[in-house]
Amino acid sequence: MKKKNWIVWVVVLAALVAVILVARNRIHFQWGIFWQQLKLADWTRIAVGIGLIWLAYVLRAARWSIFLRPTKRVSPFKLIGSMVIGFTGVAIFGRLADLVRPYLVSRRTQIPLSAQVAVYTVERMFDMGSMALIFSIVLLFAPDRRSLPRPDLINKAALGGLLVAVFLALFTVFVRVSGKVVARMLGRAFGALSTRLGEQVEDKILGFRDGLNAIGSLGDLLLVVFISLVHWSMISFAYLETTHAFVADPILANLHLSQCMLLMAASMGSSVITLPVVGWFTQIGFTTAAMQAFFRVPWEPALGCGAVLLLVTFLSVIPLGLVWARFEQVSLKKVTEESEHAGEEIAAQHGHQQVGESAG
Repeated sequence: MKKKNWIVWVVVLAALVAVILVARNRIHFQWGIFWQQLKLADWTRIAVGIGLIWLAYVLRAARWSIFLRPTKRVSPFKLIGSMVIGFTGVAIFGRLADLVRPYLVSRRTQIPLSAQVAVYTVERMFDMGSMALIFSIVLLFAPDRRSLPRPDLINKAALGGLLVAVFLALFTVFVRVSGKVVARMLGRAFGALSTRLGEQVEDKILGFRDGLNAIGSLGDLLLVVFISLVHWSMISFAYLETTHAFVADPILANLHLSQCMLLMAASMGSSVITLPVVGWFTQIGFTTAAMQAFFRVPWEPALGCGAVLLLVTFLSVIPLGLVWARFEQVSLKKVTEESEHAGEEIAAQHGHQQVGESAG
């Protein structure tokens, strides 16, 4: 696993260096203007963006506590530290630290890690659905959507996002009602391409079903949906506040919410594969390129805004998380390694279980 991670890391680093060398010869960049843009930025708005992101961690803790209700009543405030430390691990170590949050919650609540991984799977699904729904509604109904580049393509993308949200909702219902049947069907379908892929798909769906079973009532489900929508709305406005902070650039200072959705989509897309440190620069690069391509923002303010967006939405948790980890006597490196090993053990156990069921 570590060898594969290093290979990906080296490939991405080489690609990043190549892009920088090409851009260096084609783009006339003035560092003086770049630093001036940062100096003139409204750092009060940037602080508001950071505040919204930090509050979003509180909502994540509240949502996670709802998932745990059928098993054990846990105060949301008891889980905030696990959320903050977990996202700090992802910011520093990349996707290797994805399971730090479930691992820390498991240690804190004494609920098995397998149950927390199931909750994590459901959490990701709700995140995807909420983001797709907000993206679609804003782009379809915003009064300024005609100002977007290629409104015909944007409209199709918005409809696609709406279809994704509807599909995820229906898929959730089917998995909740007949999780084993859905897992077996899709496992066999993907297994025709690759046996290993089929097993992974079936395992993920069964984990998703286990997480859905943690939602105790219709009231809890509606509350989870509400929290998810509020959570992603706050993140959207954190993006908007950060772009508006660049008052020296008229395009960024007056960016509409619908335009910000495109910027947010580009940023989210670039964060799918997050590598330690290198991933920071790939996210900045994608976001900067999106601002220039979509809205013709000059490279200097675009790069400044891209860097600050990364700071606000991704890296601002690091100092808070390091302090919190120190207070709780948690070693980020150690829990990242432990959570990764524990996740591999759970996957292996599920694999053996599926083999046993097939044999039976």
